[in-house]
Amino acid sequence: MMGRLFKPIVIPFAVLLVSLLLFGIFITAAGADATGAFESMYRGAFGTWFSWQNTLVRAAPLMLTALCTALPARIGLIIIGGEGAVVVGGMTAALTGIVLTHASPIVVLTAMAFMGMTSSGLWIAAISALRHYRGVNETISSLLLNYIAIAIMNFLVFGPLRDPETLNKPSTYHIGEANMLTEMGSTSIHWGFGLGVIACVALWVLMRHTPFGFAVDIAGGNVRAAKLSGLPVARLMIITSLLAGAAAGLAGMIEVAAVHGRANSSLNANYGYEGILVAFIARHNPLAIIPVAILFGGIRASSGLLQRDHDLPDASSLVLQGIIFIVILASETLYGRFSWLRAKEKTA
Repeated sequence: MMGRLFKPIVIPFAVLLVSLLLFGIFITAAGADATGAFESMYRGAFGTWFSWQNTLVRAAPLMLTALCTALPARIGLIIIGGEGAVVVGGMTAALTGIVLTHASPIVVLTAMAFMGMTSSGLWIAAISALRHYRGVNETISSLLLNYIAIAIMNFLVFGPLRDPETLNKPSTYHIGEANMLTEMGSTSIHWGFGLGVIACVALWVLMRHTPFGFAVDIAGGNVRAAKLSGLPVARLMIITSLLAGAAAGLAGMIEVAAVHGRANSSLNANYGYEGILVAFIARHNPLAIIPVAILFGGIRASSGLLQRDHDLPDASSLVLQGIIFIVILASETLYGRFSWLRAKEKTA
């Protein structure tokens, strides 16, 4: 039992502890009080109900963008195109909302979600198709497509879709206040958080308890064996990437419908890149993505306190994320090295 829990729980937990230790050293070197900084981070992320609400709002897109990396990774694809998928989904959703402004809010939101998910799903599926049929490296192509998506958004926002009233921050026309995604009860947490949790749970069930998920794991473990077994590897890769892109597209739609009301440069908020860290810490487990995304949402929510209370740059949270990324890469060498745990796992 201990061997089964060691890899998915203990090693990621140790990664976070080591990262916080290194971040504390960085804070001390910058002339600030590390203990006080950590207290401020906790207070800003989880110290009050208001802090919790800010954390959960920021965790919603992280859950969905993490799925954009986690799902393809299960079939052996390292796709880091979540940022571009969020932008594509957000732009498509905003355009849909603008066109259907005068329709019923439920129709508008449903159409926005469908179009955002479809466009981003096809965007990411094209990456896996290029990998399978043309041998194009999916990591490089997905990274380059991020820049293409951002360039397209800037062209549309600064050009044909720009609202003349948005002078300081060029944006598209507003989708209409009636079409905004509402908040949950009397809180400031919008329904995007609920959609993120539902998506993680649903995709965990799909990947862990269905023949499709079993086939994906087989193909991810050994493509040659999967082909010899008669599994449609190309179809599995494309469908998995389609689902991954749809999740990130939903994140873009939520940012438009629940936060901004229009598409602008705020869609390019690094949620896609942070989602990569969330996915790797969660070991590409959709269910484990939920608590990890909440943790990273707390880091985002508390970054302002580091600047205000400790005179640290607002980008200090990005330093912490960079440290976590480096430690994650280093921790990969630990998996499979503990023979005594493997022996216990076999006898369990």
